[in-house]
Amino acid sequence: MMPSHRTSNTTALILLSAVLGSTLRAQQAPLLENAPHLNSEVSFTFERPGLPIPKFTLGVKEDGTGTYTAQDASPQSPQQIHREFTLTAATTKKIFALTRAVHLSAELCASKAKNIADTGKKTLTYAVPGIVDFCTYNYSENKNVQSLTEIFQCIAETMDMGRRLDFLHRFDRLGLNDAISSLDHEVSVGQAVEIGTIASSLRSIASDAALMQRVRTRANALLALIPAEDPPR
Repeated sequence: MMPSHRTSNTTALILLSAVLGSTLRAQQAPLLENAPHLNSEVSFTFERPGLPIPKFTLGVKEDGTGTYTAQDASPQSPQQIHREFTLTAATTKKIFALTRAVHLSAELCASKAKNIADTGKKTLTYAVPGIVDFCTYNYSENKNVQSLTEIFQCIAETMDMGRRLDFLHRFDRLGLNDAISSLDHEVSVGQAVEIGTIASSLRSIASDAALMQRVRTRANALLALIPAEDPPR
């Protein structure tokens, strides 16, 4: 018996609906991966009582601009810290690519292993208009989360070293030699990154004729590491 036109039309409609549904889901599902044009932001918060900086947050927008806020718990001068900065295009692109590849969630972020040493509470957050994904962890076995953690902690280390240089430049100029030597070493081994975030501190040191020449030379050498295509703002 030949199928009726009504049966054929119904089958066609079912197939068309399935195709359109699959297409719509494919367009909607990876929203976080396909949203570089949106006003998105990645932030990293670190908390560990007992440290000189027991808590800090780094937030980075898609254009590379960001803010660093922290609590300085030092007995000499406890204070709230707020700094604005601009990251290089390469680091900004890497941060957002890694974040979009993770699909942040507690299930994918935090390690389920027992007896892991406490290295501090960490929270990664990815926000676009109407959507916020985040995860909190002490340690993660996810390689992308590990990479993001390292990037943000190294940026924070640079920012902290910049504040230390500013303090010593103002109050203890003799201590600048050891401090800038330490920064130079941390940069060489990758423990401090994005030197452009403290370019103003380094320029102030490099231009101060009252300082030791070797201190000014190191400051100029560090400034030379800032990519020319990403001048600090």
